[in-house]
Amino acid sequence: MKDFVYYNELFEIYSSLLTEKEKETFKDYYCEDLSLSEIADNKNISRAAVQKTVSNVIDKLNYYENILKINKNNKTLKECLDLNDISSIKNKINDILDK
Repeated sequence: MKDFVYYNELFEIYSSLLTEKEKETFKDYYCEDLSLSEIADNKNISRAAVQKTVSNVIDKLNYYENILKINKNNKTLKECLDLNDISSIKNKINDILDK
């Protein structure tokens, strides 16, 4: 379940960097909860081709996040909203800026 939420977060951020085919396949698998076989049947392609596309999308999402760190930085900024101590807030923001 944790991966499901995480990859949906990344997809929301980085989907514009994916092809239409990748977006559709990701949505079918992660949003519509279709099985690889169901997607393959719907698209008249092999299950292996669907699995490869899903795997490639996951690899791309991880790659983009490792480079850009948008999701991680967003979470850190949201954590800052819960802090009451200005020095703790500054430290967290500095952590984002230093990376």
